[in-house]
Amino acid sequence: MSSSSEISKARALTELRQFLKKLLLEPGTLEKTLEIAQRHYGDHKMMDKVADDITSETLIKIPEAPEERTEADKLFLELLKEVIEDSKALY
Repeated sequence: MSSSSEISKARALTELRQFLKKLLLEPGTLEKTLEIAQRHYGDHKMMDKVADDITSETLIKIPEAPEERTEADKLFLELLKEVIEDSKALY
């Protein structure tokens, strides 16, 4: 593995760790983010709308422009979508 690849992975892990800390620090944040994802599920601009609402309704800030989002931001948005899809598959 190249050094730049290792640095990139380390940076992504650090960003994700900081992101998860924010989720855990504010009671109810995780539930709120799931509620927001549920609200926009199926919309063709789901990720952007979820990011905007999370930023306006919680302490978590996700950049409006997709190209400005960190790997942790992108991973979290993808995970939210997967969780909603999994919950819908159960019913």
